[in-house]
Amino acid sequence: MNEKRQLRLGVAGLGRAFTVMLPTLARDRRIKLVAAADPRPEARERFAAEFEARSYEDVEALCADPDVEVVYVATPHQLHAAHVKSAAAHGKHILVEKPIAISLAESTEMIEAARAAGVHLIVGHSHSFNAPILHCRKLIDSGAFGRVRMITALNYTDFLYRPRRPEELDTAKGGGALFSQAPHQVDVVRLLGGGRAKAVRAQTGAWDPTRPTEGAFSALLTFEDGVFASLTYDGYGHFDSDEFQGWVGEMGQQKKAQGPRVLQRYDDPDVEAAAKNARNYGGSGYQPASSAPPQHHQHFGLVLVSCERGELRPTPDGVMVYQQGIGRLDELPPPPVPRVEVIDELYEAVVNKRAPLHDGRWAMATLEVCLAMLRSARNGTDIALSHQTGLPRDRA
Repeated sequence: MNEKRQLRLGVAGLGRAFTVMLPTLARDRRIKLVAAADPRPEARERFAAEFEARSYEDVEALCADPDVEVVYVATPHQLHAAHVKSAAAHGKHILVEKPIAISLAESTEMIEAARAAGVHLIVGHSHSFNAPILHCRKLIDSGAFGRVRMITALNYTDFLYRPRRPEELDTAKGGGALFSQAPHQVDVVRLLGGGRAKAVRAQTGAWDPTRPTEGAFSALLTFEDGVFASLTYDGYGHFDSDEFQGWVGEMGQQKKAQGPRVLQRYDDPDVEAAAKNARNYGGSGYQPASSAPPQHHQHFGLVLVSCERGELRPTPDGVMVYQQGIGRLDELPPPPVPRVEVIDELYEAVVNKRAPLHDGRWAMATLEVCLAMLRSARNGTDIALSHQTGLPRDRA
């Protein structure tokens, strides 16, 4: 790990995304947290005390801070575009949470703003950063298994019944599974399939009128070279597909086998939003993540890559390789800190001038697929894709 210098990072938004990313930012010695912005005073006060750092009420002031080198945009989806453009206008490199934005027009504006300012725009975390996914791509590139022919991805969670703000249940404002969950799965499948998708056909499910947004989807994604991928996601909480991962959860934590589950129901959206805020950083119910080293890698459900001469399955502990009826684990050691791969890519881009994989063009291509899935389900048609991009070595 290169530790010649630290990246001075400011955080825009101290909500759920930051809470999940905090163990990475706090423990990776290549990062120094120097400032944050959030409208909640309790979050600002905790951040200032915990990191001996500055805090601001609005993102514009954070972006104007001369000591901030990189802005991590972890605000709600519909605010990404404005906050990324503000950071770029102040000459800051940018790490923005997925999805890059909620429209292709916004994505284009963000990419152009970063390009005009001469700064890097990296989009993540998505689970295509995970070391087992990257290692699976390396195995594909080795040529030992022939060409990729088919990819299967599925994940079943309780996503829709976690505490939500009202806009998180409004598709038009970037809510629902197609904006919050599909980018993970689409990113993984695009990376393993080579990036250049051609068309998509999808169906979506919005089956609970009290949660009026998409909670499930199934899609067939085809690629320019003939690869095809099926993606299935269900966030209604009846089944937990971590069963297929040896009861290792999405964050790499060991879980108990699923027992009876009581899903919290809220009749008042203000009460639900307050419940979410209480669990976020600085809230009354906030619980810091464990400081113990990770025992497994993170994941986003079952992924199986069918190649001409074998099949590959990323797992929380490496990649399972199947040939002629025999399976073996190509093992990977646990990461030194969670999501270290995100900092690897950010650091290499900013310090060593290496083109990142998860740049604005890559993220815009993923968003295009997600938006096309919504259109396909509504129109009952195949949707052709026109903003796709390959892996860095294949990009024009």
